[in-house]
Order: sequence, then C-alpha cells, then structure tokens
Amino acid sequence: MGLRDFFTNRKDATQKNITAQYAPAVMDAPYGSFWGGGYGGFNNYANAILRQDAMAVPTVARCRNLLAGTIATIPLQTYATATGASVPNMVWVDQPDIRQPRAVTVAWTVDSLLMYGVAYWQVTEIYKEDGRPARFEWVQNDRVTPKYNATSTEIEYYSLNNVRLPMSGIGSLVTFQALDQGLLLKSQSTIKAALDIERAAAIAAQTPMATSILKNTGADLPENQVQALLASWKQARLSKSTAYLTSTITAENMGFSPKDMMYNEAKQYLATELARACNVPAFMVDAEVFRGMTYQNILDGRKEFAAYSLAPFYTAIEARLSMDDLTPRGTVIRFAVDETFLRVDPVVRLQVTEKLLELNLINLDQAKTMEGLAPDGSGLPK
Repeated sequence: MGLRDFFTNRKDATQKNITAQYAPAVMDAPYGSFWGGGYGGFNNYANAILRQDAMAVPTVARCRNLLAGTIATIPLQTYATATGASVPNMVWVDQPDIRQPRAVTVAWTVDSLLMYGVAYWQVTEIYKEDGRPARFEWVQNDRVTPKYNATSTEIEYYSLNNVRLPMSGIGSLVTFQALDQGLLLKSQSTIKAALDIERAAAIAAQTPMATSILKNTGADLPENQVQALLASWKQARLSKSTAYLTSTITAENMGFSPKDMMYNEAKQYLATELARACNVPAFMVDAEVFRGMTYQNILDGRKEFAAYSLAPFYTAIEARLSMDDLTPRGTVIRFAVDETFLRVDPVVRLQVTEKLLELNLINLDQAKTMEGLAPDGSGLPK
C-alpha cells in the first residue's frame, strides 16, 4: 500500500463512521451548584407549566401558530457555500419524515424550540455511502430524558421512553437548540397568570348570581306573593326601563360585571406581555393598544416579523441542518425566505429585472429563471 492509498483509505474510513449526533453543550444550566446532580439544562429542571396548559391561553396559541405555521410554509433549499448557487436537495431535505410532509415536521420542530428551547429528530435511516442520516422523525420533548454529568454542563447520553439511545447511527437523536430558553420556563409566571384570569372569567360566567335584589322593609310576604312580585318585575323590565316601587320595597344592584372586575384589562395586558415573550408584534395577536397602526405600518411590519420573530427559529434549524454530520462540507441548507415570504411585489421585481437587462448584468434566460419561468435558450450569445 502506497502513501497515497493509505491517506485515501483513512479518509474513506472516516466518512463511513460519521457520527450522526453531537452531544451539545448545556447552555441553560442555572448558575451555582444548587441544581447539580443531573438537574438543569434544556429546561428539564423547572418546567412548571405543561405545554397543553400554555396552549389553552389564546395568545400563546396564536403566537405559536404564527411562528410555526409561517416557517413551515417556507421551503428548504441547499446551496453551495463557494458560489451561493442552489444545488439539488437531498431527499430528506424535502421530506425528513417519510410518513408526513416536510411542513408538518418543521412546524412541530419550531413548536419544540419555542416551548422547550430544544427540539429532537430521531434518525430512522442512514446513507450507506457515508453514514449520514437519510430520514428522521420528530420526537415529543417529554419522551426524551438527557443524562447529564455531575455538574449539568455536558450531556452523556439520551433516553427515549426510559430506553437508552445510541449517540450515532439509526436510533440516535439530532438536537436543535433554540437561541434562548423555552417559553414554558422563562414565562411560566405570566402564563400562569393568564390561566388564572381565564379560569376566573369562566367561573364568573358559569356561576349563577343575581344582578339585582328587591328588598322588603315591611312585613314579610308569603312565598306565592314573592314569586309573583319577582315575575312581575322581570316581565316589566323586558318592556319598560322605568319602575315604580312602594315605600316598603327598594331595589339594589349586586355583583360585578367582567368589566368591573377588570378581566378584560388584565387579559389584554397579559396578551401583550406574552406577545413580547414570544417576540411577536402585539398587533398580530390583536392587542387593542396597537389598533391605531396604519395599513402601511403593518406592511412594513412583515419584514420586522421575519427579522425579529422568525429568524431566531429558522436560523437555529438552518444552522443545525448545515452541520457536517448531516450535510456534506461545502453545502449549506437555508430557508428560502427572500424568495417566498419576503418576495417583493411583481411590478417591483420586473422593474429591477428590466434594469439588470439594460445594464447587461443578466441575460434573458437568467431573467426568466429569476421569475420561475423555463429558459428557452434565447439568452445565449448568437
């Protein structure tokens, strides 16, 4: 065996043993030693709020659907890092899980990043050529248990349904880390307050309570006369706004309306706070304080929504999918945000394309490709 063959064989051996999972550093372990001994990290030590309870808050559900639903509609594309040109996707990029569309897998991945600060894909198939994963399935967070070291700074392995998983190959987990802690931890007090308000309003609506009483300061009346008086009062109020009472009977109001108890104000305040926690513009969750925004403000807000609300999540997914254990070196995977979600008005695009053609920066075939039209060779030099 020559020296060249030796290095060639070593390279091939390395490719066939690619580790399909890196144990990530624990970025959210609390400071100090109080939480040591396996607690801490990825929000597993203090999830006081269940996801199902959080989703019962309309604002949380709205924010979740805005973030996960929007990102799920944006296609993934593979690009060459050297030229920036798009290259054909691997099969799993278009459909990570063979059982469902890509949009479903991406939506629940964003859901996990939002709620827990981490998302899991389990490897179900691998490529024989290099050992890289070829298919995945999204895994529910509460089914996964990380095993930490003594200081909760490193992950030693994962268990799924209390069964230890391998750290590479089929059955291993690919983890996506969010750029901050999950909503269930960082905003648990706000979510709990919103749940309390929802329960209080529901109890007030379900509990029968008289809104007014007729007080008799004279002699007690027989039961049949009391019922007749109440029936007459109720019937009169349906047709008259003015009432007449004798000297011994007075009318008094009792109880509080939802407005008096400030349920509406409290719900509106908490809706705004939860929108802030999710980095979602408050007007997108119908916060009343923002109803004065103009139509132009909302159009401009679409770009802000992509930059400040969507980007932290789709960047976390892009970066993980572009790592060497999943994607061959020299290529990266990106969401086609500019080509879809931020695609400009057709008239503006045509004006830009026309200018590029005038300056001879592109030919006619390239212009057609930019607009999704099939080139016919008319742009080639004659």
